[in-house]
Amino acid sequence: MSWFSLNVNGNPTEPSDYTSVTTPSCPTGTNKICAIQADPDGSGQPDITDSLKDQMIQALHFRTPSTNVQLRS
Repeated sequence: MSWFSLNVNGNPTEPSDYTSVTTPSCPTGTNKICAIQADPDGSGQPDITDSLKDQMIQALHFRTPSTNVQLRS
């Protein structure tokens, strides 16, 4: 699994809107997706599975980051 940082104004469900990073640098906050941890697909973009989408929804709903989802303000 690798970390991917969501580009500014990116769509969290669009793999091409992420950049691969070693460690995500997320500002404090819990309102938006900042980074996700996922397996890379064949083109180096995150493979956003249904399970990961569910984790993203839960993180936003409860305003709490998870193992695979980091949030920002």
